[in-house]
Amino acid sequence: MKNVLYVVVLVLAAFGCEATKSPVAEDGKVSAKRMASGKKLAINDTVRIANDSLEYEVIIIDPGFSTWLASRAKPRNFYGLTFLETKNYFMVSEYNRRVLEPQRYNPNLYEMRIDYQSNIRYGYEVNYLIYNYFLYFQNEYRQKL
Repeated sequence: MKNVLYVVVLVLAAFGCEATKSPVAEDGKVSAKRMASGKKLAINDTVRIANDSLEYEVIIIDPGFSTWLASRAKPRNFYGLTFLETKNYFMVSEYNRRVLEPQRYNPNLYEMRIDYQSNIRYGYEVNYLIYNYFLYFQNEYRQKL
């Protein structure tokens, strides 16, 4: 059975966007439609990393993340695996806590729980992507995890 580790299905930049105006196409790639906020999305703005030997994958669909990853993120192997695992554990814990408190935290930002377990070794690439997504998330949406 294949386990899937979803980081975020879709975080909308404008809080008033309607669910029917989702920029995700049927094949999972982001189309070049305009969102209600007026931002034009790049085609293929979906980041997917799979670790087939462990049967885990990360799917991040967030407008602008792939551009941010290519332009602003530290290069791969800049951080050690232990550093990434430690940071991810704490940031995922805080993120999941906020998912459970929709009356206190914006439910449009904290939509679904992330199933990240500290006893599972996801590998470098999965941890690198999750860590960088949280950096992007904090900067883009002015959140502090």
